[in-house]
Amino acid sequence: MDLKEHIRSVPDFPKPGILFYDISTLLANPDAWQVAMGRMAKQISRHQPDVLAGIESRGFLVAAPLALKLGLGFVMVRKKGKLPGKTVPHQYTLEYGNDVIEIQSDAVKPGQRVVVLDDLLATGGTLNAAITLFRKVGAAVVGAACMIELTFLNGRSKLDVPFSSLIAYDE
Repeated sequence: MDLKEHIRSVPDFPKPGILFYDISTLLANPDAWQVAMGRMAKQISRHQPDVLAGIESRGFLVAAPLALKLGLGFVMVRKKGKLPGKTVPHQYTLEYGNDVIEIQSDAVKPGQRVVVLDDLLATGGTLNAAITLFRKVGAAVVGAACMIELTFLNGRSKLDVPFSSLIAYDE
């Protein structure tokens, strides 16, 4: 199955000049969704993770069902102030300023093997920040994956862990 056929391209969203790749159409198709999750499960299982981490919010749609499918724990990486209890923050630089992501302080144990997931890899800043955050708490980040990779933005070059994607767009 060609999963690209199930991704909708939305021009000028969220602002003029941006072509947004919308996974909503893939999620709405049960066959495409099943195929995508099966393919990602194969890619991720080779890293033998203990926990899958999803980056807010579309990364939750990838990581949570995969964690369930693979019998693993699931951890949310969220923007500052969105998680209850004690959290561990990490501030990072974006193209147009700074941002902060957090995990709950007891989300992973030192040494646990984590794979970080999101829906799309663009410039790699947020995915790299999540990797750094998990290392800060002693986790072993053994891989990262996304459904879509925008290869022309070269985000993969910011990552120092094995990375895989299901779909690549070259422009």
